[in-house]
Amino acid sequence: MLEASLEDPVTVHLKDGTTYYGILAGYDQHMNVVIEPESDVDDRVDDDLDGEFAVAIEDTTIIRGDNVVTIKA
Repeated sequence: MLEASLEDPVTVHLKDGTTYYGILAGYDQHMNVVIEPESDVDDRVDDDLDGEFAVAIEDTTIIRGDNVVTIKA
């Protein structure tokens, strides 16, 4: 799923309840992910899948795989 989602928008849900939205730029076998900001996105984006809000990232961000609960494309 991650390979097919490279360079596409994703929503990343973390263990602490935080949700981030951005472009999937990379990942590894430990599910560490690199997400980049998507142009022309508000600070908070409505996640149509479950009605929650995701924080749109502003800079390239690396998220450690231990913290990831789900990644939605």
